[in-house]
This record gives sequence, structure tokens and C-alpha cells, in this order.
Amino acid sequence: MPRSTVLLSLALLGALAACTRATATPAATAVDEPARLAARAERVLIRRDDWGIPHITAPTDADAVFGMMYAQAEDDFMRVARNYLVTPRRLAEAERERPLARAVRARLWVHDDSLRARYRRSPAPMRALMDAWADGLNWYLATHPATPRTITRFEPWMPLAFTEGSIGGDIEGVALEGIRRLYLAPGGTGRGQVRDTTTVASADDARAAVRHDSVPGGSNGFAVAPARTAAGHALLLHNPHTSHYFRSEARIRSDEGLDVYGASTWGQFFVYQGFNPRLGWMHTSAYPDVVDEYRETIVDSAGARWYRYAGALRPVRVERVVLKVRTTAGLATRTVETYHTHHGPVTRAENGAWIATRLMDRPIEALQQSWGRTRARTLAEFKTVMALQANSSNATVYADADGTIAYFHPNFVPKRDVRFDWTKPVDGSDPATEWQGIHAFDEMPNTVNPRIGWIQNTNNWPYSAAGPTESPKPADFPSYMDRIGENPRGIHAMRVLDARRDFTLDRLRDAAYDSELTAFEPLVPALLRSYDALPAGDRRRAALAEPVALLRAWDRRSDVASVATTVAIAWGDELFRRAARGAAAARVTVYEHMAGGVGDSARLDALAAALDTLTARVGTWRTPWGEINRFQRIANTIEPVFDDAKPSLPVGFASARWGSLASFDARRGNRTKRNYGTYGNSFVAVVEFGPRVRAKAIMAGGQSGDPTSPHFADQAAGYAGGTLRDVYFHEEELRGHVRETYRPGQRRR
Repeated sequence: MPRSTVLLSLALLGALAACTRATATPAATAVDEPARLAARAERVLIRRDDWGIPHITAPTDADAVFGMMYAQAEDDFMRVARNYLVTPRRLAEAERERPLARAVRARLWVHDDSLRARYRRSPAPMRALMDAWADGLNWYLATHPATPRTITRFEPWMPLAFTEGSIGGDIEGVALEGIRRLYLAPGGTGRGQVRDTTTVASADDARAAVRHDSVPGGSNGFAVAPARTAAGHALLLHNPHTSHYFRSEARIRSDEGLDVYGASTWGQFFVYQGFNPRLGWMHTSAYPDVVDEYRETIVDSAGARWYRYAGALRPVRVERVVLKVRTTAGLATRTVETYHTHHGPVTRAENGAWIATRLMDRPIEALQQSWGRTRARTLAEFKTVMALQANSSNATVYADADGTIAYFHPNFVPKRDVRFDWTKPVDGSDPATEWQGIHAFDEMPNTVNPRIGWIQNTNNWPYSAAGPTESPKPADFPSYMDRIGENPRGIHAMRVLDARRDFTLDRLRDAAYDSELTAFEPLVPALLRSYDALPAGDRRRAALAEPVALLRAWDRRSDVASVATTVAIAWGDELFRRAARGAAAARVTVYEHMAGGVGDSARLDALAAALDTLTARVGTWRTPWGEINRFQRIANTIEPVFDDAKPSLPVGFASARWGSLASFDARRGNRTKRNYGTYGNSFVAVVEFGPRVRAKAIMAGGQSGDPTSPHFADQAAGYAGGTLRDVYFHEEELRGHVRETYRPGQRRR
């Protein structure tokens, strides 16, 4: 496409100048920014394919980031802005006082001034990318009438608040109720009264919940070695499980060597799950213990607060947090005094002591790592990026064109004295509880090129990444390396990967959508034993005979036409809810407790209750799974809305809770009888690393957040049926599929 000259109206120039007023950075001033951004836009080309996916080309990496962010804003500016309302602690400004505790929690670790200082300390190449990030979004604001909630201008330091692809990260393990009671208690002064919050859920409770009474969300990654593929090329599966519409898809290329495709969380300038011509990476949420709590002994003396450490007293650092809160009368200011020790901020009070929380705080390195992996071309280069040690929460499943496959554990895991129980608060006065550095790469439970020829991770532990015999052994590592154990999807993944030696892209897709629900393998036989043990005259024998017969004949596979799937999952959900508390008390998984810890009556009563609930909701429990398990996208709202009267699609796969690899968590809407998906499969891709990379993919709904766009729900049928589309990675693949070509600010509608 010939370069054209952008014509900016005086009104547009004025609008852009207005939004640069007092917050201009060294990268731009109100005087020169409109012309500078217009010139930058002229260097960037965006081509949209027949699925609306942007293919961005530019002379430099920074210009490519400019185009990427502009395209993201075009597709769903609301979600871009929302993610930076959450992460820079401004959500209280937009959503009244409800998120105030969340805002205080974020400010305990970082605030805008510190992020600005870190931006200034960042390496020049990273600052250039952050500048381009802000430029792309500000150019979108200038060229569109969109009105953000509270962000009128994006600043280049903001990406440091959100440096990995999942909202929240480690900080989400810090209980909000403890923050609220300590710092925001009703009737308090906002000065951190020492209120005992012993009954408040702690980080220890959160850790226990992950292990005992909840189901970890967050993805499957498979890698298959050349020896197990039909063509002799390594294969990689991307299957992140997130809330629907959580990420966008794009191809980004620059003349400086950037050449990457994949999914990016809205508002981020790096591809989080993706691949380049030589290698690919899939992140799954992992669960090493990387957040620690310290029990601080507080002493009030001479009008100040101190805490004990190594036989001496140290002053408690006080920081004033000023928050803007939207009220019915408009924006109001609230000031909160927060307290910090050298271990970290105080996050709650417990049994007369304050609890300080320590977690990873390396935003510059984390952003470098997230960007650097997209440009790596070999295993050695990828390992160099990991050496930044700024990933605390994501495992990585890896494959490359050299035939290497690997599992990499999160690379930020602090070394600790194993004499202490790190699942509970440790004595903050004892220097022996200090972190002793970060574990090196060769101290991690990584797996590279196992003889078995495959790698899997399903948010399970690293000790089955290559099956039971070739994976690292738990006894060789500190217990804090993992706190989750195995899960039903991990068992399922090992079965489908070990079942064949002739994988192709399509066969890997088939494995990823295999319909077995492995969690029911011990559960249904336990139910049948409970039923068979009923006395002949027990009324439940007749009442439950039909559904029990259905489950007795069931092959434990989900399908849209299967009534047994409906009955099994309704029963499983009811029993899971009833068994969760007992599992936590017994310190076993809910699955273990359901199979062996609950009694016969509990299993049968849960089945009866589940059948009654189904009948009350949809008229009969004899309902095929696809009639009650649906995909629907009718509005672009953060909290989804559903309507039984509007079109929807049946979905055959089920929640990851039950061992389904393809995950679809569905729930009822406010006034619906059916369940509609809100979480699970989001971006799914299979990639082959041959002489030329080749891929297929699908995403939930579509690329655009605009309900009037043809790309709002054009991938819905493929998503619901597990049918992947071709990815246009190479120019010759894209040829014939370009539907729009334009430069940022010049798109015709």
C-alpha cells in the first residue's frame, strides 16, 4: 500500500494537545505531540484478516508496539482501560467505595511515584517500548470519541504496574478482609488501628484453599517431541483457561527482527501465549510458595511504633496513602496510614501481632522477561531471558524448531530455611527466616527433552510433567516448590499424550479436546457402591434407580446429547460443595474426600438434591448436556449478561474441575434456566515447528468487543465445536485474506 499523508483537522490537533496538558513526559510535550504521533502512525501498517485479527508491521519494535496498542484499543478499549484501572489502583475512582480495600492492597506495594521512578531507571530499550505503548493508546484517544472512565491519558510508566499476562498475580493471595479490618474499619480514622483479625482468611488459608477446597484455574500446555509426530517436527498446544474475552490476538512484525504471533492480555504490549518462527511458549498458572508472611512483634514506645528484629527494635515505616473515591456526590479523597517492616507491608493483625507479607517486587525485570521471550530464537536465548528471575507464578511449556521440548518452573522462587513451616506466618524477629536469595535454574524442577517424548502441565505439580518415571522427584526439592499436587486434568493429559506416536496438528487438537472426564473415574464407582449397599426397602432405591442406571452405563465422556453428563456434573457439583469444608479439615483434596471420606448417605443425598435442582430449573433432570451447557455472546460487558430467549450454542466439553482438558465453566444468568460459559478455553492454538512454522487457532467469541462488528462472535461456532481455523503467519498465507489495510487513525468505516 502506498504511503499516504495523514490529514489532521485542527479540532483533532486541539483535542490531542488538550489531553497532554500537565502530565506530559520527556517523550512528548503538548506543543509537538500531535505532529509527532501523526508521523509515528505513518510508519505503521495494520492489516486485518478475514477474522478481524490485526497483522502489524513497522520499521522498529517500538513502532510495532505503537500499532499493536492502537489495534487493541480499536478492538476493545473498555477492557484495555479496565485493566489499567485495576492495576494502577484507580478502580475506587470508577466504581465507588466497593473496591477500596483492593486499592489499599495495591498501594501497599507500589504507587504511581515509585512506578515513575522505576520507569526512569529502566533500560533505554524498555523505555522506548513503554513510550510507544503510551503513544499508541493516546493516539487512539485522540482519533476516537471514546471516553475512558478515569484515564484521560496513558503514561509510559503504567506498563510497570502490569508486567505478566494474568491480572493480579501474587498479590491476589493477600486477603482483602484483613486489609479492610486493619485499615478501613467502620468508625475508624483510617490510621491503621491494631484491630485483631484472627477470624479473617489469611494467605495461609488461601494456600490451603488452592490445595484442599477449590479447583485451580488457568490452562493446559502440551509439547510433543519430533519422535512422537508424523512429520518429525515438535508440536505445541496453547490452551489457556481464563475468563472469556480476556485476551486479544495479533501478529506483530518489525524490520528489527520482531516476528511474533499469539494472544496478549488487553492493555499489554507483549504476546503472553504465542510463538515466533523458531519457538513457542505456553504459560500455565503454577503454585510454588512464593508469598511469605512474617509475624511481627510490635512495641509502642516514645510515641512511635517499633518491631522486634534480631534482639533489637526497628521503627515501623508509616506511609500515607491518598485515594480518590467515587461517591454519590462525586470524587472524594480518603487518606489511609499504612505500616511497613523490612519484610513488607502489614496486611492484617492476628493474635496480638501484625502480619507483614513479602512477595516478588521486580516490575522492570518482569517486563523485560515478558518482552524478551518473544524475541528469543533458541533455547539458549530463552534461558537467558529466564535468568532475569522475575516470573513467580507461571510455569512454561516450551517447544522449538530444533526439536527441543521442555517444562520450566517459575523462575522466581526464594530460597528458605526448610526448618520452618512456610505455609504459616514465621517469626519476623528471627533473622533465620529471611530469604536467602533466589533458586537458580538448575535448582528448579525443570524437565528438558525427556525420553518419553512429551511434556504436559495442567496447573498440576511439576513432578508429572513427563509422566511418573521421567519427571523430577518431589524428594529432591524443598516442599515449597509446589503446593498443589496432581489434578484430574494432569491424569487425563498423560493418557492422551502417551496414547500415540503419530501426532499432527489435528491429532494434537483431538487430544486437547478429548472428552473423558477423569475425575469421575473413582467417584461414580463410589456412588454405585453406595447405592448397591442400600437395603431392599430403602425408598432411595426406587427414587434413584433410573439416574443410577444411567451413570452405571456411562462411559465418563461428555457430549452435547448425553443426559448422563448432565446428571454426573450436577451431582458432582453438589457433592463438591458439600465436601469442601470436610476436605479442608482433613487436609486432603476434595476429590479424595468425595471418593473416600464422605459416607454413603452423603453421596446419595447429593444425587437426590442435584436431580431436584435440575427438575426445578429446566423441568426435568433428563436433559441432554448441550441443552443446559451453552455459549452465548450478546453484549460486551465485564459482568456477562445472558438471555435464554436469544441465540446460543451447545457446548460438549465441561468444567476443568472434572478433568475435562477443554474447559468450559458455565453458570446461570440472573433470570436464565440454562448455564452459560464465562471461563475456560479462551485462546486455543496448535503449532508445528517445521522448516516453516504452521498453526491453527480459535478464540472465544471473536476478536472485537463491538457487538456491531462482524468479528464480535464470528468464531463462536468454531469455539463451541472445537474447530480451529488456520493461522496466517506467513505473507503467502495472509495473501487473499486481507479485508482491511490502513495506518493508525485512517481506518475507514
